[in-house]
Amino acid sequence: MPNPADAVADRPAVAAPGFAGLLESWRQVVLNGNLAPGRRVDAVSRWLLITRACVFPMTLTSGAIGGLLAALSAPTPHWGYFGLALLGLVIAHAANNMINDYFDTIGGIDTEAYVRTQYAPHPLFSGLVTKRGLLATIAACNLADLAIGIVLLRAWGWPVAAFALAGLFVSVFYVAPPLKLKHHGLGEPGVFLVWGPLMTGGTYFVTAGSIPSWVWLASVPYALSVTTVLIGKHIDKYEQDGARGIHTLPVLLRLNMILMVAFYAAVAALVVGGKVGVGVLLVAAAIPRLRQVLKAYGEPKPAAPPPGYRLWPLWFVSLAFYHGRLAGGLFVLGLALNAVLGL
Repeated sequence: MPNPADAVADRPAVAAPGFAGLLESWRQVVLNGNLAPGRRVDAVSRWLLITRACVFPMTLTSGAIGGLLAALSAPTPHWGYFGLALLGLVIAHAANNMINDYFDTIGGIDTEAYVRTQYAPHPLFSGLVTKRGLLATIAACNLADLAIGIVLLRAWGWPVAAFALAGLFVSVFYVAPPLKLKHHGLGEPGVFLVWGPLMTGGTYFVTAGSIPSWVWLASVPYALSVTTVLIGKHIDKYEQDGARGIHTLPVLLRLNMILMVAFYAAVAALVVGGKVGVGVLLVAAAIPRLRQVLKAYGEPKPAAPPPGYRLWPLWFVSLAFYHGRLAGGLFVLGLALNAVLGL
C-alpha cells in the first residue's frame, strides 16, 4: 500500500541556522501543511499556516491550465492579465481558507477535538491570529482581489465580474449561513465548478479576451482531480461531520475511485475529440500511482499513522492529493508540450 507520507514527504527536523533554517520551515509548511515537532513558527510560516498555503498548488494548476490553453489557441495572449488573474486566484483561495476556518469556528463545527485542529495548527485555536485579525486579513484579501478585478473588468468587461462573483459566492457560502453549501452535500459540486470552469475558464478568458465552448470541456479533467481531494477529506471526517449535521456528498469510497479514473477518461476524450493535442497523454505516466492509490482506497485505514506522517487523522485526502498532484502536473506539462511543439 502506498504511504500518503510520500505526498507530504518527511524530512529531518533538524533546524539549520539562519536563513537556511527559515527556508526549511517554509518548505515544510508548503509541502506538509505543518511544521516538524520542535520547529519555531516564524512570521512567514505563521501566515503560510493561517492561509493553508499547502493547497495553493491546486489553484496554480487550474490557472496554469487556462493560460496554456490560451497559449495554444489565442492569436495574441495577454500575459500581463494572466499574471494578475493567477495572483488574484491565489489570494482568493487564501481568503476562502480563512473564511472556512472563521465560520466553522463561530458555528461550533471546529473545536479542539475536531479533525481540523488535529492535523495542522488551526489559526484561531492555536493562537496564530485573533478572530479580529482573521477578519481583517479576509477583508484585505478581498480588497486586493477587488483591485485586480477592476483592472481586468476595465480590460474585458462584464464577463470578468461574472467569473469573480460566481467564485466569491461559492467561496463565502461554502460554510457561511444561510446556505452553508458544505452542510448539504453541495460543497463538492461547488469545488468542481470553482477549480474547473471558473478558474480555468476565467483565466483563459482574461488571457485570450474570449472563451470558446471547448475550453469548458478542457477544464473538466483537473476539476475532477481537485474534487477527489475534497471528497477524500470528507471521507476522513465523515463520522464527525455526520454528528454535526454536515451531510457531505461521499457515502462510498468507490465514488472517489471512479472520479480518479474519470480524470484519464476525460483527458482521452479531449484528445480523441481534437480539443487538445496528444501531449496531454503524458498523464498516462501517473497511472502506476493511480493503481497504488486505488489499492489503498480498497483497504482499511491504518489504526495509527505511519512513521513521519504529519497529517493524521487525515488519510484518504492525502492519497487523493498524492495522485492529483502528479496527474495535474503531467496535464500541465502536456499542455506546455503542445504549445512548444504546436500540437
